[in-house]
Amino acid sequence: MDQTLQTEYENLNKIATNYDDYEFDRRMRHYMMRTLEPFMREGKALELGCMYGEFTSILSARFDDLTVVDAAEEFLAITRSRVGDKVKFINGLFETFETDEKYDAIFIMHVLEHLINPVEILARVKNFLTPTGRLFLIVPNANAGSRQIAVKMGYLTHNAALTPADVKHGHRITYSLDTFEKDVLEAGLKVAHRGGIFFKGLANFQLDKALELGVIDDAYMEGCFQLGMVYPDLCSSIYIVAENK
Repeated sequence: MDQTLQTEYENLNKIATNYDDYEFDRRMRHYMMRTLEPFMREGKALELGCMYGEFTSILSARFDDLTVVDAAEEFLAITRSRVGDKVKFINGLFETFETDEKYDAIFIMHVLEHLINPVEILARVKNFLTPTGRLFLIVPNANAGSRQIAVKMGYLTHNAALTPADVKHGHRITYSLDTFEKDVLEAGLKVAHRGGIFFKGLANFQLDKALELGVIDDAYMEGCFQLGMVYPDLCSSIYIVAENK
Protein backbone atom coordinates (compact mmCIF):
# COMPACT_ATOMS: atom_id res chain seq x y z
CA MET A 1 0.00 0.00 0.00
CA ASP A 2 1.48 3.38 -0.96
CA GLN A 3 1.83 6.17 1.61
CA THR A 4 -1.20 8.12 0.39
CA LEU A 5 -3.51 5.11 0.75
CA GLN A 6 -1.94 4.19 4.10
CA THR A 7 -2.72 7.68 5.39
CA GLU A 8 -6.23 7.43 3.99
CA TYR A 9 -6.74 4.11 5.76
CA GLU A 10 -5.63 5.59 9.08
CA ASN A 11 -7.81 8.68 8.63
CA LEU A 12 -10.90 6.58 7.93
CA ASN A 13 -10.47 4.69 11.17
CA LYS A 14 -10.09 7.97 13.08
CA ILE A 15 -13.25 9.35 11.48
CA ALA A 16 -15.15 6.19 12.42
CA THR A 17 -14.55 6.86 16.11
CA ASN A 18 -15.79 10.46 15.93
CA TYR A 19 -18.79 10.41 13.61
CA ASP A 20 -21.96 12.35 14.43
CA ASP A 21 -25.03 10.11 14.45
CA TYR A 22 -28.23 11.97 13.53
CA GLU A 23 -31.79 10.67 13.77
CA PHE A 24 -32.34 12.33 10.40
CA ASP A 25 -29.58 10.19 8.89
CA ARG A 26 -31.27 7.02 10.14
CA ARG A 27 -34.55 8.10 8.59
CA MET A 28 -32.81 8.99 5.35
CA ARG A 29 -31.65 5.39 4.90
CA HIS A 30 -35.28 4.31 4.54
CA TYR A 31 -36.08 7.17 2.15
CA MET A 32 -33.04 6.12 0.12
CA MET A 33 -34.27 2.54 -0.10
CA ARG A 34 -37.79 3.61 -1.07
CA THR A 35 -36.29 5.74 -3.84
CA LEU A 36 -33.97 3.07 -5.25
CA GLU A 37 -36.14 -0.03 -4.80
CA PRO A 38 -38.09 0.39 -8.09
CA PHE A 39 -34.79 0.20 -10.01
CA MET A 40 -33.42 -2.90 -8.28
CA ARG A 41 -33.21 -6.40 -9.70
CA GLU A 42 -32.72 -9.75 -8.01
CA GLY A 43 -29.27 -11.27 -7.56
CA LYS A 44 -25.99 -10.61 -5.78
CA ALA A 45 -25.30 -7.26 -4.15
CA LEU A 46 -22.17 -5.39 -3.07
CA GLU A 47 -22.08 -2.41 -0.70
CA LEU A 48 -18.97 -0.22 -0.60
CA GLY A 49 -18.93 1.58 2.75
CA CYS A 50 -21.27 0.66 5.60
CA MET A 51 -20.78 3.22 8.38
CA TYR A 52 -23.01 2.06 11.30
CA GLY A 53 -24.86 -0.50 9.20
CA GLU A 54 -28.27 1.15 8.92
CA PHE A 55 -28.40 0.75 5.16
CA THR A 56 -26.64 -2.61 5.32
CA SER A 57 -29.46 -3.87 7.55
CA ILE A 58 -32.00 -2.77 4.95
CA LEU A 59 -30.03 -4.33 2.10
CA SER A 60 -29.55 -7.61 3.97
CA ALA A 61 -33.32 -7.94 4.19
CA ARG A 62 -33.61 -7.29 0.44
CA PHE A 63 -30.72 -9.41 -0.89
CA ASP A 64 -29.89 -12.98 0.09
CA ASP A 65 -26.30 -12.56 -1.13
CA LEU A 66 -24.68 -9.36 0.14
CA THR A 67 -20.99 -8.45 0.48
CA VAL A 68 -19.79 -5.34 2.34
CA VAL A 69 -16.40 -3.66 1.94
CA ASP A 70 -15.16 -0.95 4.33
CA ALA A 71 -11.73 0.26 5.42
CA ALA A 72 -12.82 1.20 8.96
CA GLU A 73 -12.66 -1.79 11.31
CA GLU A 74 -15.00 -0.09 13.79
CA PHE A 75 -17.73 0.39 11.18
CA LEU A 76 -17.42 -3.25 10.13
CA ALA A 77 -17.59 -4.47 13.74
CA ILE A 78 -20.71 -2.42 14.46
CA THR A 79 -22.38 -3.51 11.23
CA ARG A 80 -21.50 -7.18 11.79
CA SER A 81 -23.11 -7.02 15.23
CA ARG A 82 -26.32 -5.80 13.59
CA VAL A 83 -26.64 -8.23 10.70
CA GLY A 84 -24.64 -11.28 11.80
CA ASP A 85 -23.25 -13.94 9.50
CA LYS A 86 -25.79 -13.40 6.73
CA VAL A 87 -23.51 -10.77 5.18
CA LYS A 88 -19.91 -11.27 3.95
CA PHE A 89 -17.49 -8.60 5.22
CA ILE A 90 -14.19 -7.47 3.71
CA ASN A 91 -11.88 -4.98 5.43
CA GLY A 92 -10.01 -2.87 2.89
CA LEU A 93 -9.82 0.26 0.79
CA PHE A 94 -11.91 0.59 -2.35
CA GLU A 95 -8.75 1.60 -4.21
CA THR A 96 -7.22 -1.84 -3.62
CA PHE A 97 -10.32 -4.06 -3.44
CA GLU A 98 -10.28 -6.83 -6.06
CA THR A 99 -12.79 -9.57 -6.80
CA ASP A 100 -13.65 -12.08 -9.52
CA GLU A 101 -17.30 -11.92 -8.47
CA LYS A 102 -19.90 -10.11 -10.57
CA TYR A 103 -22.79 -8.28 -8.92
CA ASP A 104 -26.30 -7.42 -10.04
CA ALA A 105 -26.43 -4.41 -7.72
CA ILE A 106 -23.61 -2.31 -6.28
CA PHE A 107 -24.34 0.39 -3.70
CA ILE A 108 -22.11 3.37 -2.91
CA MET A 109 -24.12 5.47 -0.45
CA HIS A 110 -22.68 8.78 0.78
CA VAL A 111 -19.15 7.61 0.04
CA LEU A 112 -17.95 9.27 -3.18
CA GLU A 113 -17.58 12.63 -1.41
CA HIS A 114 -14.93 11.03 0.86
CA LEU A 115 -12.73 9.59 -1.88
CA ILE A 116 -9.43 10.91 -3.20
CA ASN A 117 -10.34 9.96 -6.79
CA PRO A 118 -14.03 9.04 -7.12
CA VAL A 119 -13.88 8.71 -10.92
CA GLU A 120 -11.11 6.14 -10.63
CA ILE A 121 -13.17 4.11 -8.12
CA LEU A 122 -16.28 4.26 -10.31
CA ALA A 123 -14.25 3.11 -13.31
CA ARG A 124 -12.96 0.12 -11.29
CA VAL A 125 -16.30 -0.76 -9.76
CA LYS A 126 -18.13 -0.90 -13.09
CA ASN A 127 -16.04 -3.99 -13.88
CA PHE A 128 -17.70 -5.80 -10.97
CA LEU A 129 -21.18 -5.50 -12.53
CA THR A 130 -22.97 -8.27 -14.39
CA PRO A 131 -23.99 -7.34 -17.96
CA THR A 132 -27.39 -6.19 -16.65
CA GLY A 133 -26.12 -4.99 -13.26
CA ARG A 134 -26.76 -1.53 -11.88
CA LEU A 135 -24.65 0.82 -9.78
CA PHE A 136 -26.62 2.79 -7.16
CA LEU A 137 -24.98 6.05 -6.08
CA ILE A 138 -26.08 8.63 -3.51
CA VAL A 139 -24.21 11.75 -2.37
CA PRO A 140 -25.07 14.86 -0.31
CA ASN A 141 -26.40 17.70 -2.45
CA ALA A 142 -24.58 21.04 -2.63
CA ASN A 143 -27.81 22.78 -3.66
CA ALA A 144 -29.94 21.46 -0.79
CA GLY A 145 -32.27 24.16 0.49
CA SER A 146 -30.58 24.13 3.89
CA ARG A 147 -27.17 24.81 2.32
CA GLN A 148 -28.51 27.63 0.14
CA ILE A 149 -30.06 29.22 3.23
CA ALA A 150 -26.69 28.90 4.99
CA VAL A 151 -25.08 30.81 2.09
CA LYS A 152 -27.65 33.62 2.39
CA MET A 153 -26.99 33.73 6.14
CA GLY A 154 -23.27 34.15 5.48
CA TYR A 155 -22.42 30.84 7.13
CA LEU A 156 -21.17 29.34 3.84
CA THR A 157 -19.36 31.18 1.05
CA HIS A 158 -21.09 29.19 -1.70
CA ASN A 159 -23.35 26.17 -2.14
CA ALA A 160 -20.56 23.63 -2.62
CA ALA A 161 -18.39 24.89 0.26
CA LEU A 162 -17.40 22.32 2.87
CA THR A 163 -18.95 22.93 6.29
CA PRO A 164 -16.99 22.24 9.49
CA ALA A 165 -19.07 19.05 9.86
CA ASP A 166 -18.14 18.02 6.30
CA VAL A 167 -14.45 18.44 7.08
CA LYS A 168 -14.80 16.57 10.38
CA HIS A 169 -16.41 13.66 8.57
CA GLY A 170 -13.75 13.52 5.88
CA HIS A 171 -15.64 15.02 2.94
CA ARG A 172 -13.50 16.27 0.06
CA ILE A 173 -16.23 17.58 -2.27
CA THR A 174 -19.89 18.55 -2.24
CA TYR A 175 -21.62 17.38 -5.39
CA SER A 176 -24.45 18.98 -7.34
CA LEU A 177 -26.45 17.12 -9.97
CA ASP A 178 -24.24 18.32 -12.82
CA THR A 179 -20.87 17.53 -11.21
CA PHE A 180 -22.22 14.21 -9.94
CA GLU A 181 -23.30 13.17 -13.42
CA LYS A 182 -20.02 14.42 -14.88
CA ASP A 183 -18.01 12.02 -12.71
CA VAL A 184 -20.28 9.09 -13.53
CA LEU A 185 -19.99 9.72 -17.28
CA GLU A 186 -16.24 10.32 -17.05
CA ALA A 187 -15.92 6.86 -15.45
CA GLY A 188 -17.40 5.30 -18.58
CA LEU A 189 -20.88 4.62 -17.20
CA LYS A 190 -24.28 5.71 -18.48
CA VAL A 191 -26.97 7.32 -16.36
CA ALA A 192 -30.20 5.32 -16.31
CA HIS A 193 -31.99 7.36 -13.62
CA ARG A 194 -31.25 10.44 -11.53
CA GLY A 195 -33.04 12.59 -8.97
CA GLY A 196 -33.19 13.88 -5.41
CA ILE A 197 -34.18 12.45 -2.03
CA PHE A 198 -35.98 14.51 0.63
CA PHE A 199 -36.67 18.22 0.24
CA LYS A 200 -34.50 19.83 2.93
CA GLY A 201 -34.83 23.31 4.41
CA LEU A 202 -33.14 22.62 7.75
CA ALA A 203 -29.72 21.27 8.75
CA ASN A 204 -29.47 17.78 10.24
CA PHE A 205 -29.16 18.99 13.82
CA GLN A 206 -32.13 21.34 13.33
CA LEU A 207 -34.29 18.52 11.99
CA ASP A 208 -33.28 16.32 14.93
CA LYS A 209 -34.19 19.05 17.42
CA ALA A 210 -37.51 19.78 15.71
CA LEU A 211 -38.40 16.07 15.80
CA GLU A 212 -37.37 15.82 19.45
CA LEU A 213 -39.54 18.80 20.44
CA GLY A 214 -42.50 17.68 18.34
CA VAL A 215 -42.32 20.79 16.15
CA ILE A 216 -42.39 18.44 13.14
CA ASP A 217 -43.64 14.86 12.91
CA ASP A 218 -43.64 11.81 10.65
CA ALA A 219 -46.26 13.38 8.39
CA TYR A 220 -44.06 16.43 7.86
CA MET A 221 -41.08 14.20 7.06
CA GLU A 222 -43.13 12.20 4.58
CA GLY A 223 -44.25 15.45 2.97
CA CYS A 224 -40.63 16.50 2.52
CA PHE A 225 -39.82 13.13 0.97
CA GLN A 226 -42.70 13.45 -1.49
CA LEU A 227 -41.83 17.07 -2.30
CA GLY A 228 -38.27 16.01 -3.07
CA MET A 229 -39.57 14.17 -6.11
CA VAL A 230 -40.86 17.50 -7.41
CA TYR A 231 -37.77 19.57 -6.54
CA PRO A 232 -34.74 17.25 -6.79
CA ASP A 233 -32.22 20.10 -6.89
CA LEU A 234 -33.30 21.25 -3.40
CA CYS A 235 -33.02 17.81 -1.80
CA SER A 236 -30.78 16.63 1.01
CA SER A 237 -29.19 13.98 -1.24
CA ILE A 238 -29.06 13.27 -4.95
CA TYR A 239 -28.91 9.86 -6.59
CA ILE A 240 -27.85 8.25 -9.85
CA VAL A 241 -28.60 4.74 -11.06
CA ALA A 242 -25.83 3.90 -13.52
CA GLU A 243 -25.17 1.05 -15.94
CA ASN A 244 -22.33 -0.07 -18.15
CA LYS A 245 -22.48 1.32 -21.67
